Amino acid sequence: MKIGILGFGSMGKTHAYCVKNLPFFFGSSFDVQILGVCTKNIENAKNATERYDLGFYTDNEDDIIYNTEIDTIDICTPNIYHYETAKKAILAGKHVYCEKPLAVSYAQAKELSSLAQEKGVKCQMVFNNRFLSPILRAKEIINEDKLGRILSFSIKYLHSSALDTVKKAGWKQDKDICGGGVLFDLGSHAVDLIYYLCGEFKSVFGKSQIAYPVRTGVNGEKWQTNADEAFYMIGTLENGAIGTLEVSKLTTGANDDLTLEIHGEKGSIKFDLMNPNFLEYYDCNLTDGSYGGNRGYAKIECVNRYPSPGGVFPGIKAPIGWLRGHIGSYYSFVDAVENNKPTCPSFIDGAYVQRVLECAYLSSEQGKEIRITEV
Repeated sequence: MKIGILGFGSMGKTHAYCVKNLPFFFGSSFDVQILGVCTKNIENAKNATERYDLGFYTDNEDDIIYNTEIDTIDICTPNIYHYETAKKAILAGKHVYCEKPLAVSYAQAKELSSLAQEKGVKCQMVFNNRFLSPILRAKEIINEDKLGRILSFSIKYLHSSALDTVKKAGWKQDKDICGGGVLFDLGSHAVDLIYYLCGEFKSVFGKSQIAYPVRTGVNGEKWQTNADEAFYMIGTLENGAIGTLEVSKLTTGANDDLTLEIHGEKGSIKFDLMNPNFLEYYDCNLTDGSYGGNRGYAKIECVNRYPSPGGVFPGIKAPIGWLRGHIGSYYSFVDAVENNKPTCPSFIDGAYVQRVLECAYLSSEQGKEIRITEV
């Protein structure tokens, strides 16, 4: 695979790290190379390629997309550019690895997912949290019916990054560039995890929050906030489960605080991204008794115990971190391309998440519950 990266902020750097380190973590024999990088600022592109040995650099994405040596396009640009870029890449016969969300509307996302199927290229979303070992173990537990019928869920993804109104707003705080606010940024991960682990949504009831209507804009001047800084949602799933989703950049003391709880008739699970090496599991089949008997949440030591070919490096007992989810995600994509497997999460999944996000915004605007089938 010969890859071209579009955008080289924190995510572009993360993706480049993943590509270069795949052989360490998976012992793979895949020949995966980054041939070029494109950023709007040509100096940034130049510095990236020279510092990290990433091939050629350009400020024109067409130099990457239509390069005959490059077969895979890695999209790390702001959300509003995803649709046009991914469409050009797919039509050019390129495989696509795209940061979330897939687009800024369900119509755009649906078109891209349909186009990817029509052209027969491999296209994958970057929902990296799916590839953390505790989330993969949670998926196994649910698939083995150890939770039974799922009754309720709760997921929170909390940051503190929107509390400083003096700091210049970034593009993720600008609806004109992000396409939405925190719901697009953090909420896409939250929606995807519930969709991945628990199933499809039936309806949502959402409420957005802007705590600071006026803050410092990109130019240093006072700026009218135009995107949600927090979003709260009640979701009803097709299987009857009901739960809450909360995403916020207004949470004092938070870092990258993603917490998840899923409760079923037979058991429950808990996960905390700030303690990513363990999954907590409650098994109702364990006996109760004096002083609690054997019941209680057990901490499953997921750590780096990935099945082969994962877990090779740095060892099965070594702790994992945030980057491990991204490395696993990239390996999944490369494996799908090299061995002609379906990608997961695919652009179909990305379009579905986009649909739920759009329903949530519509619900907030109209002040009522919205059925997913209405969008």
